[in-house]
Amino acid sequence: MFLTISTTGTPERPATDLGFLLHKHPERAQAFSTSHGTAHVLYPEATAERCTAALLLEVDPVALVRRGKGKGRGGAPDAALAQYVNDRPYAASSLLAVALAQVFKTALHGQCRALPERAAEPLPLRIEVPALPARGGAELVRALFGPLGWTTVDVEPVALDPEFPEWGDSRYVRLVLEGEGLRLADALNQLYVLLPVLDDAKHYWVAPDEVDKLLRAGEGWLAAHPRRELITTRYLARRRGLAREAAERLELVRLAEADGLDVEDVDNAVDETSDTEERPVPLAEHRRAAILAALRAAGAARVLDLGCGQGQLVQALLKDARFTEIVGVDVSVRALTVAARRLRLDRMGERQAARVKLLQGSLAYTDKRLGGYDAAVLSEVVEHLDPPRLPALEYAVFGAARPRTVVVTTPNVEYNVRWETLPAGHVRHGDHRFEWTRAEFREWAGAVAGRHGYAVEFAPVGADDPEVGAPTQMAVFTRSGEEDGPRTKKQEEDRA
Repeated sequence: MFLTISTTGTPERPATDLGFLLHKHPERAQAFSTSHGTAHVLYPEATAERCTAALLLEVDPVALVRRGKGKGRGGAPDAALAQYVNDRPYAASSLLAVALAQVFKTALHGQCRALPERAAEPLPLRIEVPALPARGGAELVRALFGPLGWTTVDVEPVALDPEFPEWGDSRYVRLVLEGEGLRLADALNQLYVLLPVLDDAKHYWVAPDEVDKLLRAGEGWLAAHPRRELITTRYLARRRGLAREAAERLELVRLAEADGLDVEDVDNAVDETSDTEERPVPLAEHRRAAILAALRAAGAARVLDLGCGQGQLVQALLKDARFTEIVGVDVSVRALTVAARRLRLDRMGERQAARVKLLQGSLAYTDKRLGGYDAAVLSEVVEHLDPPRLPALEYAVFGAARPRTVVVTTPNVEYNVRWETLPAGHVRHGDHRFEWTRAEFREWAGAVAGRHGYAVEFAPVGADDPEVGAPTQMAVFTRSGEEDGPRTKKQEEDRA
């Protein structure tokens, strides 16, 4: 399995800068262990005028068989010897894509401390893949790479046997890409996605977090790609549920980009807009910053993230040492699995791992595990419940768990008129059961505070429009320390 990346340069901007961008020195041949063999990086040429980096993946056929993916396409046994005699060691596939991401991880993210300006600008690039499986033929290869900014997409079918041309072409092609309008990171991300798409097979189990990987690698090009549906379907190994989720999120991105907006990966809300050259701060980041500020002001150390989803807020809390214990709770096991992967719990150090815990549970029921914490956060949660279920959530959080501080954020429906991509009368997310006006939110929060012995203060999150308010509204509930234990429902009724 083999590919080369070449660039040209001048004495002032030498081509050997490619070594800095890839974080691999041109004067050294390096080897890296992967789960299915060894990846080698070497430079066949390295001068100021032209530099070429080569990635050679030496696949271990025995390791491939032991992991159950050496039995022909997708792991299905095509013949008795298919698990030993196949194209996996030679044809560019998901094996090479994973090696690419592992070996050139920093370059894939567009990062280079030594030459940040070179990493951020387009380069003259030539990429060659000598043996690329193409289920769909040369026309599909051109259809996938053609809209991505390459000036040349040269696809040459490989004959089944050059000595017998009458046998026709194989399903393999030799691919050469040339262009001057792409960053190195753009090119690497395109290869990471499209190599397994053209092969139409994955050598590993496709889990829900593959959707996040696809959207990260496809940022800036996938949402508007004319063959987006084929790319997402094949990349996600034809798992319909994941492909549907990816399609929905990409459509949000496409609509937002059409209006100059940004949409953070799986967040409910639309990001802030700006006509300046700087990238606007997404609304979700504003929201997390506001929540963190409220928790710090309350002096909270032990925090519950109720309805933690895929763990974005838990991840932010872990970065601040003042939060000594962080518990994420969600009803969805799938979301907790993705959160665990996002947080890399399996690779986290012992001291850091002792600070975080993920629990499966419903917020509509009391849970003894949630008692005794300094603070709880309900970020974009309440609007996902049917209104008749709100009293149950209210008692479970404010009556039973009774943290000293509760932070609640929810969309401000009045602001929806500012989203040009949101049809009139629609809520921001298909799963929202309602969205409150500012007056409705204040009425609900004030009643909850009164019933459970809390004071409440309100704050806008995001740009505060003078007519319709901010896109997100936040309430911070604070309880006095005179009563620490949970209340019974009878006590709640008596107080009311």
